Amino acid sequence: MIDRYLLRYFLAVIDNGTFTAAAAQMNVSQPTLSAGIAKLEREIGAKLLRRNSQRVELTEAGTRFAAHARRIEREFHLAQESIAGIAPADTLRLGVLATLPTAELAALATTIAAAAPTLRVEFLEGNERALAQYLVRGRIDAALTILRHAGEGEPIRREGYVLALPAAHQLAGETALPGEAMAGETMIVRRHCEALAETSRYFTQRGIRPFFALRTTNDDRALAMVAAGLGVTVVPASHAHPGVVTPALTGFDLQRTIGLAWGEHAAHLRARHPLGEWLRA
Repeated sequence: MIDRYLLRYFLAVIDNGTFTAAAAQMNVSQPTLSAGIAKLEREIGAKLLRRNSQRVELTEAGTRFAAHARRIEREFHLAQESIAGIAPADTLRLGVLATLPTAELAALATTIAAAAPTLRVEFLEGNERALAQYLVRGRIDAALTILRHAGEGEPIRREGYVLALPAAHQLAGETALPGEAMAGETMIVRRHCEALAETSRYFTQRGIRPFFALRTTNDDRALAMVAAGLGVTVVPASHAHPGVVTPALTGFDLQRTIGLAWGEHAAHLRARHPLGEWLRA
């Protein structure tokens, strides 16, 4: 029989990404945690984790085992709460794409609080690739992210990308602008944007090589600085900010589908909580 503490060590490692951080979370020394993982792998009869120079990665066997470990740990907590006479509360670990508007996530939190007041929600932010990995590892139950292929999730909306200009800009009254109109403009780079490569290519092909006044992973900061007149940028159409106008960018036809992807381990949560409906509310 596998000791529970070994499962907890394993989950701590894949959640934190390193043995050092996992040991700190579990309040044990790193050698102790490493010995526990080695013992778990001997009992399982398979290599579960692979170390590289920066992070720990799951092997194929580790990926399969992670879903079972999550389920066992969840059931253990439910058993403890049942014995203690505590009504078990669901916890939804929701991954959210870093480039989603803050206002949209705030509205979702408000909707969930009203529709399911006993549901505990943990938001985990990341880029598209990170969220996909979190789902596979069981670190999150669902992800509000970009859906690339038909049938891979539950689509919520489809949107394109627009320019973000200060409201006082001389071209602010235009509904659409060609990339050439940005010649000589100072720009702001949203470094975590999934469309960054396409955006850069679009302007480069039109001979636009601007000065960059800010490079940031914070969309709210980027838009606030646009409003302040520091520069212009390109954002998904759902983004809005006081003092910022968003004309279309002529010839930039890239779009993204935002949707909900559930982990295979989270069927019980999906059945009880219609997150897709809440997102459309």
